[in-house]
Amino acid sequence: MKRSNLLLMLVCALVLFVVSCQKEVSKNLQPVGEKKASALNYMDRAAALKKTSTLEPSAIGNISVYATGLYNPRGLKFGPDGMLYVAEGGPGGGTMSTGCAQVVFPVGPYLGMPTGGRVSKISGAGVRTTVTDRLPTSSANEIIGGDVEGVADVAFVGNTLYALLAGGGCSHGVPSVPNGIVKVNNDGSWNMVANLSAWQMAHPVAQPEEDDFEPDGTWYSMINVEGVLYALEPNHGELVKVTTAGNISRVADISATQGHIVPTVLAYRGNFFVGNLHPFPNPGGASKIYKVNPAGQVKIWAEDLNMVLGLVIDETSRMYVLEMAVGSPFPEPGLGRVIRIDPGGSRTVIATGLSLPTGMTMGPDGNLYVSNWGFGPPALGGGQVLKIELPH
Repeated sequence: MKRSNLLLMLVCALVLFVVSCQKEVSKNLQPVGEKKASALNYMDRAAALKKTSTLEPSAIGNISVYATGLYNPRGLKFGPDGMLYVAEGGPGGGTMSTGCAQVVFPVGPYLGMPTGGRVSKISGAGVRTTVTDRLPTSSANEIIGGDVEGVADVAFVGNTLYALLAGGGCSHGVPSVPNGIVKVNNDGSWNMVANLSAWQMAHPVAQPEEDDFEPDGTWYSMINVEGVLYALEPNHGELVKVTTAGNISRVADISATQGHIVPTVLAYRGNFFVGNLHPFPNPGGASKIYKVNPAGQVKIWAEDLNMVLGLVIDETSRMYVLEMAVGSPFPEPGLGRVIRIDPGGSRTVIATGLSLPTGMTMGPDGNLYVSNWGFGPPALGGGQVLKIELPH
């Protein structure tokens, strides 16, 4: 049975990460004794390894740790105040919903909580402050160390902060809070702007992946274009337009022409550019970047890429591409990188050695900022933001 969405990828990555850590852990920890280690033992040992790890030296790129203490960091943007705002999955949940369709095993069933999903802001000195932790968070199937979903991305329209929710909805164990776009208030409270769970259920795509279906969606990327929000969803495979008044319309049903490609990340420069993850196991170079025009027509723009989870276009139309892992069919720590694609098509490797990166933005200083350790054990506080200095 084919299963290939973003969440299953993350689950597989966790399993692979735990297995790959076993030999390395033995160098850092005392033996656990003759008792056969359980899956929980392995998760604990992998978590301990991560806590003792430091950022690996990058083969290429001037990389430094900009901030720590993040809970499954994902999308990130600089605000009008100059602070860096980071969407976080949170700690995961503890309650399964009843009376609604569940995400099927092995990804589901989910366990959720209505609070714990977080947005943080980070000062220029790297100091983290909680903007809100009152948003939903949910965990995929715990038996296999499932991924955590919560706040997927953030964007500003003027001085107003909006957050894209991926950890809500009844199928994620949070029936009281659907997936959608919310406005975050200065006091940490929030207001629902657009109920994307209900919209997706009422507007199915042409080619849903039935064996891998998330009823509430797993939204991943959001941007502001001329005061309007655009959001991308990997499991159903679509790009939607959402006004600040809450009106939702479809820009492109990507599944209709491309099938289940798991589109993950969104950028804009006259047209929309969409990077995809590709189903797993991922053969090398299987991911692409697609150009989507305002009428919703989808064309391949660049090929031979790997697990794309970040796109940034600079003022000279150079595109920076965040690849979660290169050289492995599944994500592995230390294999992430950033490449640059120039307008003429030439490519340059900017940075390597990233570990499970999940989002990227460009700062007002002209440097890149990347969510690192965006998933995997330990979930609580193990995430980072890295700064990648670019030549100017």
